[in-house]
Amino acid sequence: MLTYSDKVKEHFINPRNVGVLADATVVGEVGSMSTGQALKLYLKLDEGEVIRDARFQVFGSPSAIAASSALTEMLKGKQIDEAARITADNISEYLGGLPPEKMHTCVMSMEALEVAYARHRGIELETELDEDDEMHICRCYSVPEHKIERAIRDNGLTTIEEITHFTKAGGGCTSCHVDLKMILERVHADKPPEVKKPTAAPRAGADASTLERMKAIQDVLDREVRPGLAMDGGDMELVDVQGNKVYVQLHGHCNSCASSTTTMKFFVEDRLREMVDPEIVVIDTTEHADELHAPPMR
Repeated sequence: MLTYSDKVKEHFINPRNVGVLADATVVGEVGSMSTGQALKLYLKLDEGEVIRDARFQVFGSPSAIAASSALTEMLKGKQIDEAARITADNISEYLGGLPPEKMHTCVMSMEALEVAYARHRGIELETELDEDDEMHICRCYSVPEHKIERAIRDNGLTTIEEITHFTKAGGGCTSCHVDLKMILERVHADKPPEVKKPTAAPRAGADASTLERMKAIQDVLDREVRPGLAMDGGDMELVDVQGNKVYVQLHGHCNSCASSTTTMKFFVEDRLREMVDPEIVVIDTTEHADELHAPPMR
């Protein structure tokens, strides 16, 4: 029997912000009625791109209602770029923790937010396939392969049971379990070795604290960021560090990817803020070369 926190129960029994937001700035939709869960998230932004109102319509379990309700409460008052950093784990933590079997409801809420953010920024996301498409690995819940791969990589999943918790894939007839095992093996086999790239040379006049900071940033890029980019055929180079500004350059597939802005802000920047300095701002030198006050370091 699953155990729910008092906050989960409260958000299910008395959900906040339910309904249509007629003057929404942007709407994010995920899921479908046929798979047993669907969510439509409405966001209203002011001129400063601060979320002034958020509402939702959801079809799903009590956990899906609670997760959607919690997300709308978390979003209000946040600037859209800050709000887009909210993760499934953040939603679960806000609710006092959800059982692992129900984490997929938090993932659905996070995905609706991602869709809304991408639409607002004009970023093209990888689209889900039609229900009858043969590329759906789990046909019971219409879960495509790319969604399973992302869940494995983002959450460090190692078992079929964990995949089911985060995506619902494999939770029906179990006929896809062989495919899920193959995907698990492939994703983990594709993980590149952590080969360190030579640290960029500091610019002339850099003091000891700057050098130490650069080394810490380079270590995080080598250990936490570059292996993930390599999985998608990309790479990243540290160009310069000036105060809390970290100048980098994307290479390979990442440089031409439509979602490179999202990668920069919500993958690289988050890692550096978590592990080095919460005030770090990551800047792409390709788009902001004029901001550098000194030649790039080589």
